[in-house]
This record gives sequence, structure tokens and C-alpha cells, in this order.
Amino acid sequence: MGERMVTNSRRVGPGLALGVVLAAIAVPGQTETGFGVEPQALPELETMVVTATRYEKWLESVPANVTTITEEDIADSTAKDVPGILRKEMGLHVYDITANGRSYRVDRSGFGATAGLNTLVLVDGRRINNPDLSGSDWTLIPLDRVARIETVRGSRGSVLYGDNATDGVINIITKRGTSEPGFGVEAAGGSYDTLNPSAYIKGTYHDLSYAISGRYHESDGYRKNSDTKESDIGLNLDYALGEIAQIGLSAGYYEDSTGLPGALRLSELKAGLDRRDSTHLSDFSDTSDTYIQLNPDLYFLENSSFRVPVSYREREKDFFASFAGGEFRGNTVIDSVTASPQLVMEEAIGGFANGLTLGFDYYQANEDIRNQSQFFGLVSIGQFDLEKKNYGVYVHDEFFATDKLALSAGYRWDQVDYEFSPTTPGTRNSLGYEEKVFSAGVNYRFLDRSYAYLSFAQGFRYPVLDEIFSFSRNIINSNLRPQTSDNYELGIRHYFTDNLYANLNLFRLDTSDEIFYNSAAFANENLDAKTRRDGIEVAAGFDAGRFSLRGSYTYRDTEIRDGAFAGNEVPNVPRHQASVDLTWRPLEGLTLALNGVQVGSRRFEGDFANGFEKQDDYRVFNLKVKYAWQKYTAFLDLNNVFDEQYSPYGVISSFPVEPAFYPAPEFNLFVGLRYDY
Repeated sequence: MGERMVTNSRRVGPGLALGVVLAAIAVPGQTETGFGVEPQALPELETMVVTATRYEKWLESVPANVTTITEEDIADSTAKDVPGILRKEMGLHVYDITANGRSYRVDRSGFGATAGLNTLVLVDGRRINNPDLSGSDWTLIPLDRVARIETVRGSRGSVLYGDNATDGVINIITKRGTSEPGFGVEAAGGSYDTLNPSAYIKGTYHDLSYAISGRYHESDGYRKNSDTKESDIGLNLDYALGEIAQIGLSAGYYEDSTGLPGALRLSELKAGLDRRDSTHLSDFSDTSDTYIQLNPDLYFLENSSFRVPVSYREREKDFFASFAGGEFRGNTVIDSVTASPQLVMEEAIGGFANGLTLGFDYYQANEDIRNQSQFFGLVSIGQFDLEKKNYGVYVHDEFFATDKLALSAGYRWDQVDYEFSPTTPGTRNSLGYEEKVFSAGVNYRFLDRSYAYLSFAQGFRYPVLDEIFSFSRNIINSNLRPQTSDNYELGIRHYFTDNLYANLNLFRLDTSDEIFYNSAAFANENLDAKTRRDGIEVAAGFDAGRFSLRGSYTYRDTEIRDGAFAGNEVPNVPRHQASVDLTWRPLEGLTLALNGVQVGSRRFEGDFANGFEKQDDYRVFNLKVKYAWQKYTAFLDLNNVFDEQYSPYGVISSFPVEPAFYPAPEFNLFVGLRYDY
């Protein structure tokens, strides 16, 4: 029998208090008080972002720690994929969890093993988090298709986007057509017999703009059984219907075939196994992914619009994995459909600039699973059909009391329904939850582009399909509850000059009913405790034209506050992390770029008892040399230039119980030539 569980009876607490204060301040007064401003009176600032409000907004008015990565930043980086360029961003702990460059986690405040389920990843506003434990497929969009990446830290996105946004939202915005036609090809390759050719074409024909790109990648990989082959093609079309409407279409196809080298246990390394070896020589994963998204926009009044983005995605995966107790082989097919009608009204109210967003989100995912497993000699075959449906209604408003003071608040009601087939006779085949969350913020621009902000936001995460459904017992875990959080952010960004800035952000994230995998019980559970995550994020930058220097430092303090693990740290979370990024253009056309990251020691994943020694810290530096002449660009990437031997990811293995490592590549290089017309 199905059952609905209303889980959010939490107090609104500080959020309600802040909301009342904002409402009191934001009531329009007499225009002669001097606080009313017409929309056109707002200052011409520098950076526009869309992720923080789901429509274009000046960065300087957003009460959150928001950063953007530009196309120029990407061109000057040695990164080969989106996680690679995110690795040097302030406050983001990025690491490879399969040791072959195919699967990554991006962690901001310190969720460790569940970071991928607490960070929402979008492509052009479209959700790409999978409804199962695989999280986000970061390889779906190649880096050469990316125009910009926006990162909104904290739980603010939970009101606007719903599930998975507790720790932040990362929006990957792809390249669109340009007014001038153009095309380009690139031939690149490097260490480990890596080949990476790509091509693109873009332009405009009458009212239609287009951008098409394709890429092929092949590599033997650093370790045994880490070889990979992948290919993808992407398409963006935008058609303008005069000044009243626009229709956009995005589509793409991606496929890869890759080996899974797995972890190396401490005892194996001590026995003489090389860090490039693998004890899982037959493990593999083959993936294909197809998506299409339609974005119709209708414009009305002075600056308002109605949007109805809809999308469809099909992802199929074949895999084989072995472990000490056995092996399993399976096939999964996930079909997902989304629709998100949205009304945006940026119209003045009583002489005050105002931005109101009303929206509805619908998301449905169906997963068909065919799995054969062998566990200590016992063979079982499973065929399951799983379904997850989300419905969410939200409202968000941004009100300018003056041209310097922006007040914002939002509310979301969200519901999820699960259905499973088959299940054990006499047990449930469906379940549901609902959540209600609130956010509020104040942003004050005190000098030109300098501003300070304060915000509060509630966040939530529903269990994913394979957390709530037990494949070994063929039943629903009806005791598993959604995870909820309260997030506080306080920050300032100050421009000392046009070329010199500094950014400081403080955050606190209190989480209840945190969902985690209990390796002792071989089950997903809610922690019997509250967790607290405190952090400091500091960044500074200087840009003098031919020379620029940026750096950041992040401090995280995670604590399980009570229960069985009271006083312990959350595993796989570095307390200290730093990055540096230097770019120098000594001659016309010549660019030298150096970037580095240092990640501090951290507990091995799974070590909630904090019973093992911490995993070592590491530091990695990469160097890029690029020369552009007329329509040609040549580049040389030197990765891990100091030949650091390190493992960014480590776990506690179950059979036997000991640390296990996923070694990363040592010094390697990548070289290429590009032609753009």
C-alpha cells in the first residue's frame, strides 16, 4: 500500500524572523522619501548571472557567494573537463572517485560521500543529477562546449530548484550561435596514448542562430584497466520571433566505454603492488546518454517573460564490478522528463525596482534495472522497475529598497512520490514525502561594485532510488527520511581598485536526518545525530592586463554533534584547502598560465568512527603554454609538473577492513593545435 509522509513540520525559526524583518523593510513607502528607484536607475554593473534567481541578474545584488568561470578562464586552463576547471575554484573540493577520470565529486561544505547528492548540477538550467547513487555525469558536456560556469554556494538554490541543492548549484552554460559565422578544428593528444580531436561550427542565418560541436576522446589511462573511449555531439539552436518571443533547442548525444581500475588496498601496496596496477582487470562501465530540451520564451510588458522549458533524457549503462565477496553485472536504463513553466516579472512597484519569479517544476524518472550478482557463492538475478516523481511550486522576490539595497525572499513546497516493482509480498510498493523550505537575504552595495550580504536558507534532500529501495531484500526502506538543513551565509566582496578585489564568506550548515551509508549495517540510514559544518572562504585577485593573479583559501570544520559518532569529523573532508592561479602574457599572442591546488589531510571515506589515521595532504601544480597567431592556436599543458604521487580519494574497504587508495596520475603532458575561422 502507498503512504505519504509529511516530514517538514520543522520550525521556520530564524528564517521566519528574518523574513518578517525583510517584509517590514520592503513595504513601499512614499516615493518622496527618496528610497524609490526606477529600474533604469539601477547602476550598470559588470557581471550577469542566471543561476541565483533563474533569470539574468547582476551579481552585485545576489546575497550569496557566487563565482563565474568565463570562456577565457577555460582557454587559459590545463583542465580537460568541467571538474578540472572547478578544482581551482574557491571552496570546492573536487576529486576523482573511480581513478580513471570518468566520475567526480564536487564538495563545498563537507558532505563527503554524499556530496554528489547534495550539489545540484545544471546544464543550461536543465537538471543532470541522476535519480540514483551515480549522482551527476560530469562527462556529459565536454569543456570545449562550455561558455560559462556559474556556482552558487549554499542552500539558496533549494527554493528555486528543489531537491539536491543543499550544498550549492553549479550551472554549466553552453555556447550559442554568434552573429558572425565560424568554424574550428582541434587536434590534440598526449601521455597515455591520449587522442582528442574536436570540431565546431556556429553562426546565424536570418533569425536562426546555431552552434554544433563534436569530439572524440581515447586514452589508455594512467593505471591498468583505466582505458577509455568516448564521443559526443551537441547542438544549440535559437530562433527569434521578432521582439515578442524566442524558441531555443538544445540536444546532444554522448557515449563512452571505460575500464574501472578500482582501489588498491594498503596491504596490497605494502606487498609491492605498483600504484599504476589494478586488481579489477575485468571491471568496466559503458554509457550512452541522449537528451533534448526545448526553451520557448514569451516576452511582455516592459521587462517580463513567460518560459516553459521542457526536456527529455535517456541514459543507459552496462557495467561489471568485482569485490572481495563476489561480483555483479547489470544494465540500467533511466528515462527522465522535466517541465518547468516560469513567470518572471521585472517591473517596478510603486517606483521601486522589483523582480518576481513564480514557477512550477515537474520531474519524472523511470529506471529499469537488470542485475545479476554473486555474493559469497550465492547467485541472484534481479529485474526491477523504479520510478521517482517530483512536483514543486515556488515563489521568489527580489526588491530594491534603494539602488544599493536589495532584499530577497522565497518559498517552496515540494513533493516526491516513489513507486517500485516488484516488491516482496505484503510490503509497500510506493512511498511519498513532502518538504517546505524558505530563504531570505539582504545585499548592500556600499561602494561601486563592492557589496556585503547576509542570507538564511533551508535545504533538503530526498533519498535517491537505490537508497530507499533494497535490492538484496527487494523491499522499500520506509524508515528512511528526507534530510533537512538550515544554512547561514555572511560575506563581503570589495574592490580596492578596478583591478584588485578580495572576497570573504562565512557559512554555517546545520543538518538533521543526514542520509549516509552505514557500512557496518550494509544499509542506507539517517544519522542518529545532527551535523554542523562551519566554514571560511577567502579569495583575492589582481588583474593588470598582461598579468593576473588569483588565490583562495578554505577552512572547513565538520562535526557530528551527538549520537553514536558524537564529536567526530565527517569523513573525506579536508579542513584546509588552497588554490592559486597565475596568468602572464609577456608577448603578443603568448600566454603562460600556472595553477595549483593544495588539499589538506582528511579521514578516509567510511571512517565515521574516526578510527584510522588520516589520508595524506597533497599539492598539484599545472602549467600551460599557449601561443596564438592569426587563426592558429598551439598549446602545451604540463600537468602535475612536480610529479606529486598522491591519491585524492581513499576509502575504508570492507573485506578486509583497511584503507584503500585511488592513485592519481604523476607528471603528464598534453599538446594540441587549433584552427578557428
